[in-house]
Amino acid sequence: FAAITDSSLYDSVRRRHVDSRKSEAESSASSQDTGADTEKEKGCVSLHTGTYWLTRVVLLRFVAFIYFLAFSVAYNQNKQLIGEHGLMPCKNYLNSVKRYVGGKIGMAALAYTPSILWFLDWNNMDAKLDGIALVGMALSGFVLVAGISNMVIMATLWVLYHSLVNVGQLWYSFGWESQLLETGFLAIFLCPVWTLSQVPRRCPPSLICIWTFRWLIIRIMLGAGLIKIRGDKCWRDLTCMDYHYETQPVPNPMSYYMHRSPWWFHRFETLSNHVIELIVPFFTFLGRRMCMVNGAIQILFQVVLIVSGNLSFLNWLTIVPSLACFDDAALSFLFCSGTGAKKAVLEIQSEDAGGRTPKPTKGMLIRRVVNVSLGVLIGYLSLPVVMNLLSSKQMMNTSFDPLRIVNTYGAFGSITKERTEVIFQGTLSLDPKDPEAIWEEYQFLCKPGDIYRRPCLISPYHYRLDWLMWFAAFQTYEQSEWVIHIAGRLLSNDSTVLSLLDHNPFQGRDPPRWVRGEHYKYKFSQPGSASAAQGKWWLRKRIGAYFPPVDLEGLRGYFQSRNWPHPHIPPNRS
Repeated sequence: FAAITDSSLYDSVRRRHVDSRKSEAESSASSQDTGADTEKEKGCVSLHTGTYWLTRVVLLRFVAFIYFLAFSVAYNQNKQLIGEHGLMPCKNYLNSVKRYVGGKIGMAALAYTPSILWFLDWNNMDAKLDGIALVGMALSGFVLVAGISNMVIMATLWVLYHSLVNVGQLWYSFGWESQLLETGFLAIFLCPVWTLSQVPRRCPPSLICIWTFRWLIIRIMLGAGLIKIRGDKCWRDLTCMDYHYETQPVPNPMSYYMHRSPWWFHRFETLSNHVIELIVPFFTFLGRRMCMVNGAIQILFQVVLIVSGNLSFLNWLTIVPSLACFDDAALSFLFCSGTGAKKAVLEIQSEDAGGRTPKPTKGMLIRRVVNVSLGVLIGYLSLPVVMNLLSSKQMMNTSFDPLRIVNTYGAFGSITKERTEVIFQGTLSLDPKDPEAIWEEYQFLCKPGDIYRRPCLISPYHYRLDWLMWFAAFQTYEQSEWVIHIAGRLLSNDSTVLSLLDHNPFQGRDPPRWVRGEHYKYKFSQPGSASAAQGKWWLRKRIGAYFPPVDLEGLRGYFQSRNWPHPHIPPNRS
């Protein structure tokens, strides 16, 4: 009886203990659920790592932003540069390509110069160029604002910009054009084919596509770092930054002050540049946290470059592949909690965690094949690029395929130690050799000219002519014949070319009888000096004549030999 009683008592106590633990567990679970609900209400629920839904939205918006800028530059400047009456008409270029490939517009012409302009009527080319730019601005503006896109839209943007770059000739010869085309090509594969949704459930972001962006930032940085180490000696003795801010193509106001930084700071900058471009990119392969460290450092590096100079949209564009180093958990702070894309991603992650992942459809399986094919294509096209990186004769900003899908990159392999500028001047004097002749200066929109004018701040916008004038200054006019073309247009007060300038000294007056190019050496004034107190941002010293005084009649043969239309001679000068 005692044994039975003890056993009954033990069972009773055990049941009460189990019931008590059950009650506590249920209470705890209820408390957790309530806490989770509260966290959801407060927007405190964090996303899991390893997914890239929000990363895709950020990437697409940033790519669209760069496209919008690029098409805006094209709309504002293409007519003057490659239009009907531009400095290098693209119609003439297309005709020369047509003759080169046998006189027919076929696959040979399309392969040599991929552009939809082959399929359009070349009459009124300005309207065609404007149309391409406006469509590009409209589509990229939509993606930027809405944060949604599909393969059709992104492919259209890529084709449209390709069409401009391939007929842009010298004006589109910069490395960031190829970089935008490669970035835009990869962005096509971020999206669903047709669906317009920020979080299309049936089209998760491909990890392969994310890694192609990461591979892009690795190549950009390594290319830039290696070309410096193999190039100018000043990169190896850490003195390049003593010159860079003053001699870069288009300085901004911060360049003026950063140029006067202490010598030890310039050494630190140069050494940091080597570490960021040659060592940090390899963090990408060391796991999630180190990959994000690489992304953060690269973005910060580009921001510093943006602040210290006008390098077009290059640095803004380089931020794009760096964003692929971050997953949804890292980028969730950019999105409003409880609504929109972030809420959708939370629901998807909850479904996946609960084993409710939808069964792959036929379309999803096809998409996986496409993603794998993309990886194989990028890997194959990367072979010559990697060989170029390893070569002692490394080339920078070069494409090895006509579609510019995978390219080599690099910047400032050599640094100019002195800044020189070409200054256009005109005079109404009958005799250019007359010592009493008054020569008046033209001013460009952004490049240094007037020593009292503050350096401009235009990044991420870009003035193509100003940038090319930087190259012309350390070449000769024989190497840059388009400079003489500009001079001829100035002699007739040509409105097309003058729209690319900031100041025409002959505005509202007779055009100049003579135009010449003067060569000057420029350097920043010393902050706090007497020159700076007078309002001088620059000091300059004449080197000599860049090209001699020219007039319209004297240029007639020069223009005819190059098939350039001869500028109109004013009636009172005939």
